[in-house]
Amino acid sequence: MSLRAWLAATLGGLALLTFIAATALIVVTNAQNRSANTLGNSVEGLHLAEELEIDLLIHFRLSGVGGSVDTSSSQFVRGRTLQGVEASFPQLLNGLRQNATSEAERSLIREVDAAFNRYLAAQRAAARLPLSQRMSRSIPSLDSALDSLEQLVQFNVDEAREAREASADLNRMGNVVGLVLCGLLLVSLAASTLLLRKIALQPLKDISQAMRRFGAGRKRTRAPVAGPTELRDMARTFNEMANGLTHQQEQQLAFLAGVAHELRNPLSALKLSTALSERSRAPLTPERMERTLALVRRQVERLDRMVGDLLDATRIEAGKLELRPQVCDARVLARDVVELYRSSDSGHTLQLDVPDVPVPVRVDPDRLEQVLTNLVSNALKYSPSGSRVDVIVRREESRVFLSVRDQGIGLSEDEKRLLYAPFQRLGTASSKRAPGVGLGLSVARRIVEAHGGDIEVESTPGVGSTFSVRLALAATMEVEGPSVLPDSLH
Repeated sequence: MSLRAWLAATLGGLALLTFIAATALIVVTNAQNRSANTLGNSVEGLHLAEELEIDLLIHFRLSGVGGSVDTSSSQFVRGRTLQGVEASFPQLLNGLRQNATSEAERSLIREVDAAFNRYLAAQRAAARLPLSQRMSRSIPSLDSALDSLEQLVQFNVDEAREAREASADLNRMGNVVGLVLCGLLLVSLAASTLLLRKIALQPLKDISQAMRRFGAGRKRTRAPVAGPTELRDMARTFNEMANGLTHQQEQQLAFLAGVAHELRNPLSALKLSTALSERSRAPLTPERMERTLALVRRQVERLDRMVGDLLDATRIEAGKLELRPQVCDARVLARDVVELYRSSDSGHTLQLDVPDVPVPVRVDPDRLEQVLTNLVSNALKYSPSGSRVDVIVRREESRVFLSVRDQGIGLSEDEKRLLYAPFQRLGTASSKRAPGVGLGLSVARRIVEAHGGDIEVESTPGVGSTFSVRLALAATMEVEGPSVLPDSLH
């Protein structure tokens, strides 16, 4: 599982819990609001019913049915008239209707309305009767109206009690839900923290410690590949980098050992030559002097090539390889290289194959000659004595090919992949036969690429190899050097 997916899942879970908590809070709040509204309506209905009941009693006393009215001693009738009290009945009943929230309450209000209508009708009928008969005619209707009001009052009291109990239940439920959700959030945060530490932080700490140990010189240290995908990729990348650095360091140590060995060989030969010349009692004849000088010259040339390769590799890596391009004839460059090795009596047959017309290329002649020299030198070193080495120059449309073909040991596919690696010498047996530090082909390829070309190889083990340098053909123009080669080099 990737770290991104894990974080997304964790944040999604926390967001879900938060959403549930917010939803529960909204539900509880709405329920509490409904309970509060119900309770308010019940209190208001109770208040209106009690006012209606009081007004009913005041009306009964003011009507004179219940006896003489003493307005000075009764607080219920002070400032009230019969007509004013009777006019308040419809207002209070209308307030009850508007305040009603259920069908049961509306039904009770309709009963109260009917009872009040019967009471008022009985009062009007009793007003035409003698005083002794009024009481018996009004009391039943008054009791009926009071009973209906008592039922309405009791209904509102019961409704208020239920609303209060529901509000208390909601309050308790809200507390429980809040505590549960808070607990879940805390547990989720704790679990997420522990999982984050185990899944992400610990692998990250291991990678950091591995980097620190590797930087402290413990080159065999590797980071454990564990944790989310991103951290596993990071650990693999670090391990690949560590392996590459370790391999590079091993190559550098091997290179230094090889350089020391390669430098010691010509230096030993030079030292031996001079020592023999100084200690020998035999006369120093011209022939002996010539052989000694030839040996010294070869060893000095060998040292010069090695130092030159090292300097060129350093310049290339630093991006300071300087080129002085000019248009020249590729045939002349190939001829000069062939003549150089023909004069050295290498024990091989060198054959030059070039076209009859100039082959103009825009290159640094010294650098391209260095490339051809390296290719021919390698062909001679890795070919058996007496074999043939061909140096071929040909042009195909807008391209120029300079090829060196030998009949040497050849290269396998694995060796081809490592062919241009710096400080790389292929094969134990070939390394013993061919001196060098493994920089020639690497430098040659970089020089060719700096000219906008490329170098490729075709090889079969035991048959031989063909190295081809491909360059762009220069625009047709007069080139430096002779345009016709000696017949002996065709």
